[in-house]
Amino acid sequence: MDCVFPPDARCLIGVSGGRDSVALLHLLRGAGCEKLVVCHLDHALRAESAEDARFVAQLAKQLGLKAVSARENVAARAKRKRQSLETAAREARYAFFARVARAEKCPRLFLAHHADDQVETLLFNLFRGSAAAGLAGMRALTTRTVGGVTLQIARPLLGMWREEIDAHISQHQLAFREDASNADPRHTRNRLRHEIIPAIEQAFGREIRRSVWRAAEILRDEDDFLASQPALHDLPERLDTTALLGLAVALQRRVIHAWLRARGVNGVGFDEVESVRGLLTGRRAKVNLPGGLHARRRARQIFVEGPLVGQREPKSPSS
Repeated sequence: MDCVFPPDARCLIGVSGGRDSVALLHLLRGAGCEKLVVCHLDHALRAESAEDARFVAQLAKQLGLKAVSARENVAARAKRKRQSLETAAREARYAFFARVARAEKCPRLFLAHHADDQVETLLFNLFRGSAAAGLAGMRALTTRTVGGVTLQIARPLLGMWREEIDAHISQHQLAFREDASNADPRHTRNRLRHEIIPAIEQAFGREIRRSVWRAAEILRDEDDFLASQPALHDLPERLDTTALLGLAVALQRRVIHAWLRARGVNGVGFDEVESVRGLLTGRRAKVNLPGGLHARRRARQIFVEGPLVGQREPKSPSS
């Protein structure tokens, strides 16, 4: 496995103590990555989570690596922000990584997501009704800005399956911590892993994970192509309906989605994009958007107005 980042560069690595992150740590060391900072966030969701933190600290010490850990009450965070435990935990982890990156002056981060995670991500987003960007799944190398810190995130195991990780753990007799919550059916990803994917495979009479993984790869390349189109860059304050109608439908949707996000509209999904797209040819000249905003068509231009946008657009002849 390649180190991805220069082997002599200082890099953060998220280590929960589970088999995936322990395997990644071992593989990176074998690839020559010596300047690793082991990062562990205790989510305080299980009685044994403090033992996990101690295990990770001891592992880092044995390897001669610096370890940084923190503890956050994720359940309280989820309640406070009205989020699922999974969402709250994910946000807490990235906020923690961003804090460590700032303190260590080290934006490079390794995470242990693997091929099965990619499959579960695609299916999870598919059932949520995500567009191609969501179905494209995770990238092996990407960036994410959290709290003003831009993390450079590498996921070297995206092509490695869970059984291959298990084999590596067994071959090298690596100690790890078993997280009992990985079998808890209250978590959506666990139901995908233990119930839904096996049910789909039984219905098809064959293994489907590699097919889903290949679909994620294809969709990611197509998503990259669409994202590179000039129409998606330097978006104006107002959309010209004539120019937008000259684009393929896929690009129309991409442009509208990016444009609405840039205008400060939150919670943009398929319905909101299609409502705005309907302004291109329909009789309606105004559609409602989340947050008390709305999009209006006037004089062959579409703009967003409402309490968060500032002054309303001056009146002009109706299109």
